[in-house]
Amino acid sequence: MINTIRPKILIVDDEIINVRVLDNMLRDKYETMVALTGEQALKRATLTPPDLILLDIALGDMDGFKVFEYLARNEITWQIPVIFVTALAHENDEKKGLELGAVDYITKPFRPSIIRARIHNHLELKRQRDLLNFMSSEDSLTGIANRHGLDVFLAQAWQVAVRFDEPIALIAMDIDHFKKYNECYGYIAGNKCIKKVAEQLTASLVRKTDILARFRDDEFMCVLPRTDVEGALLVTKRFQINLHAKAPTHQYNSGHDVVTLSYGIAVIQPGWQPSDESILTNLAHTHLLIAKQAGGNKICHDGSSIYPQ
Repeated sequence: MINTIRPKILIVDDEIINVRVLDNMLRDKYETMVALTGEQALKRATLTPPDLILLDIALGDMDGFKVFEYLARNEITWQIPVIFVTALAHENDEKKGLELGAVDYITKPFRPSIIRARIHNHLELKRQRDLLNFMSSEDSLTGIANRHGLDVFLAQAWQVAVRFDEPIALIAMDIDHFKKYNECYGYIAGNKCIKKVAEQLTASLVRKTDILARFRDDEFMCVLPRTDVEGALLVTKRFQINLHAKAPTHQYNSGHDVVTLSYGIAVIQPGWQPSDESILTNLAHTHLLIAKQAGGNKICHDGSSIYPQ
């Protein structure tokens, strides 16, 4: 049966004129909800969770960043994609919003074609994420997406990147000297190690549009839509730092006493080229191999390996 329910968008802005402009722009395709204060936004998002929130930063009762923090801590609303809206085109504001976990950032005055395209983009990615919950796409050991779930999401994210000429990043990760770990600690401990790594990687993601998957055995992949090299490196270094803080002991990991990963990053802005997402996967694996050959616990994104300071 075809789902005819229109996606629901919550518009949060304390200026009536802005609300009207956005409502007129979107209501032909989407069901719109309105909140004029941060408090209203939190109540309405909790009572009737929307599919996406357009959140103004400069609200009267509390700023949009604070509203977002409340949304992110609420078990009902934490997975709702949020796009920040502001009249202030300050780079620091954009950086802060994206670091908090917003999926996008748009500035006033509104450009209808850009807003519609970005909303469509993020709603489509959310639809694919939701689809994973209804498919046999969960890895039984770790609870994250499995290979099938990764393939479905990556194919869709690639098409979105092609359509909107946006960068897409893929991080391939592999546990260093995992065969030795299994030999020395046993396969039960090995499974616990894989599960622990998956937990730490998952906890390191802040955007709702990013997907972590177990690709095979001790290898993981993370898809980062609308992400350039700098953004992919930030995420990868966060993986590395957070894993090191709680990694299982691995006394047979050369040069380290805990479990580490090697990381291969691929970033492509596909444009309207005929190739498919396999070019991204192949490049990430090539860079992962370089990182492994460099001794492990390394990050490779362009044929060179780096180690965080």
